[in-house]
Amino acid sequence: MWCGTQRLDAARHLAGAKALADRLYGVGPVTALAITCWLGGAGRFSSSRKAVGSPGRVITVSASDRKGPPGKLSRQGPPVLRWAVYEAAKTHARTSAPDHRYYAAVKDRKNSKRACLSEARKILRQACHILAGLGDDALAAA
Repeated sequence: MWCGTQRLDAARHLAGAKALADRLYGVGPVTALAITCWLGGAGRFSSSRKAVGSPGRVITVSASDRKGPPGKLSRQGPPVLRWAVYEAAKTHARTSAPDHRYYAAVKDRKNSKRACLSEARKILRQACHILAGLGDDALAAA
C-alpha cells in the first residue's frame, strides 16, 4: 500500500495525471492519478462514451419491466474511480467554478446529486479525450 506522499509523487511525475490536474477544474493530483491509471493508454476505450460507462457513471433504464423508479446508477467498475470523479465533480457546486451555470441548471431541474453525476460524466469524457491525445505517453514519466 502506498502512503500519501508516494501517491502525490507518482501523480506529479506521470504525464497523464499531470495533464489532467492542469487542465480539468476540480481534479487534483490524486484524482488525476486514479483517472489516468484506469483510463490511460492508447486504445483503452474506443470512445469516450464507453469510458464514462466503465466506472458506472451511467443512468440505467430497466427495459424488461417498468416496475420501480427509473434512473438507477449502474455500479460497475472500480469504486475508487467512482468516488474520485464524484468528489472532483462536487467542486463544480461552487459559484467560483467555471462551469457552475451547467451544474446549477441541472440542480434546479433535477437535484444536486444528479447535477454532480452530470459533472462527473463530463469530467470523465474530457479526461478520456485528454488521455487519448497523449496516447501511450499518458503513462510515461513527465
